[in-house]
Amino acid sequence: MPLPPEDRQLSPYTGWTREHWEATADDLLAAVRPYASPGRALVGLPGDRPSWSGRRSDALEGFARTFLLAALRIAGAGGADPHGVLEDYARGLDAGTRTPTSERDLADGDRESWPPITDRGQAMVEAASIAFALRLTRPWLWDRLDGAVRGRVGRWLADALRRTPNDNNWHLFPLSVGGFLAEAGIEEKEARAAVRRGLERIERFHLGDGWYTDGRPRAFDHYNGWALHLYPVLHAHLAGDAPLLAEYGSRLSAHLAGYAHTFGGDGAPVHQGRSLTYRFATTAALWAGTLTGHTPLPHGTTRRLASGALRHFLDRGALDANGLLTLGWYGPEPRLVQPYSGPASPYWAASAFTGLLLPAGHPVWREQELPAPAEIRDTVLALPRPGWLVQSTARDGLVRLHNHGSDDQPADTVLPDNPHYARLAHSTATGPVHEGPADNHLALLVDGRPTERGRIHPLGAGRGWAASAWRPRAAGQDLPGVTVTSLTLVHGADEVRLHLVTGAGAGTPVTHGGWAVAGTQTVAGPAATARADGRLTSELRGLHGFTDAGTTVVPEGTAFGPSALLPLLTGTLPGGTTLLACAARLTRDDALHPLDAVGLTVEPGETWQLGLSWPDGTERTVRLAPEAVAVREDI
Repeated sequence: MPLPPEDRQLSPYTGWTREHWEATADDLLAAVRPYASPGRALVGLPGDRPSWSGRRSDALEGFARTFLLAALRIAGAGGADPHGVLEDYARGLDAGTRTPTSERDLADGDRESWPPITDRGQAMVEAASIAFALRLTRPWLWDRLDGAVRGRVGRWLADALRRTPNDNNWHLFPLSVGGFLAEAGIEEKEARAAVRRGLERIERFHLGDGWYTDGRPRAFDHYNGWALHLYPVLHAHLAGDAPLLAEYGSRLSAHLAGYAHTFGGDGAPVHQGRSLTYRFATTAALWAGTLTGHTPLPHGTTRRLASGALRHFLDRGALDANGLLTLGWYGPEPRLVQPYSGPASPYWAASAFTGLLLPAGHPVWREQELPAPAEIRDTVLALPRPGWLVQSTARDGLVRLHNHGSDDQPADTVLPDNPHYARLAHSTATGPVHEGPADNHLALLVDGRPTERGRIHPLGAGRGWAASAWRPRAAGQDLPGVTVTSLTLVHGADEVRLHLVTGAGAGTPVTHGGWAVAGTQTVAGPAATARADGRLTSELRGLHGFTDAGTTVVPEGTAFGPSALLPLLTGTLPGGTTLLACAARLTRDDALHPLDAVGLTVEPGETWQLGLSWPDGTERTVRLAPEAVAVREDI
């Protein structure tokens, strides 16, 4: 991808400017044009893995998501369209809505017609992108369309007002369509009702402090930023609705205060949750905060975080040889792709270009970049609403997210663990293991098979700690009478993980995985130590209750590389109530104290009294009982 020269005076951390964002948008749009149908209504990107919605829906996705990218680029340029992109999308609006069809797989010779919007159908999602794109480009596209075309497009979109969405962020798709149709004078009453209904539905998901769960009781992930905040705030901004923007903008600002700490010094977002193939869409909420004036971040920090994330992926192979975004993280990675995703799904990343709506003279583009929060100082930040503890270290820019509250489990059943939610920790430099012993997980072995974490019950998060309780599951059922109370404490780059296991039988084997590090080459060190590409090191040391330590090879690697190693502790439970404790570390810093220097004292009882100490004199006192935790910092 040809790009302008770097500007290290204006952007000392990334070298990137607004011109780099514009050039990237132009190149992404140019790369998809050869795959558009003759009438430009469908953009069928190559790939041998269609989504569960079928190839026609996937090709609509290609149209809709790239249309949003084009709209952000052109609206940000005041309507300038030197490449004639809007003409293509105008033709597509005409051809796609002439004869909508339920045929799914483009097998009938019709290469133009869009699928209809149905209950919980993917076309509803894409209608929202089309509606926002039309809203952004209205003076240059919609207002110039033939009246008959506007009528057909309006009728196709209006079906989103009457169809049932999934009970999660999907409530915002009829809202987005309704916002445009109301302004365009199409079915205004029903359109405004859809806006109100969408806002009412997501109110149930807001748990406070700017944190939403995505429909399920505890499904915290990147959908907070790129959907649950972005859509209401962008709608309120475009509608000029000051009271609505004040309400949802204040939530966004509160969210960004913590969210900004989840980007690594290398630009990477935390690798956690679903739809990770959307990659730099993780920056959309950052831009939305600045666009609407609802952000706690300095302008230089916003641009540094956003440009860092965009460059992070483009520098690491997110594009294939044809300039297309792949289904994956860096390169293709099928294991993190959900069945609802097709070849064009990664273009949800279009929302990352929301920053282009800010004019070239805006301070976010003109002020010098500032360091990311993870680059300024070592930070430990408790986020009690999602049950997370964010830990970052400035010398290596790594961010670790300790998870004691997000499990993505439905309210009425418990599904098998999703490794992108169920782990004790996630980071900006590691991905979960999909085969073999699990990373960042305590497992009891039942008939030789590891238990799962299941539903997570948060017990709190405070200064340097977070805790939860859970019931190990085997063969789809909770182990009768068994409860694990887990507590993570962090200091600097160090982590201490404490688990009080109650009710497990004597002789039950246990394993505990650390951070799985991956790259092109990995090397095992002494005890439970692994190193990837000569830089990233994972260590795990037993402090109490474990008997053996080592490393194991991760089959097929992780999203971060084909070669991966996992530090692993093992032991055997004596029965009754048992404490298992270990120290863990993920670092690129070779100048740290030995992990063995972390001290632990243990006094068993109905409530276990534990003392932790670090070489710098920091001490913590912990009281641990089944499903109850208290932590005190002594020094």
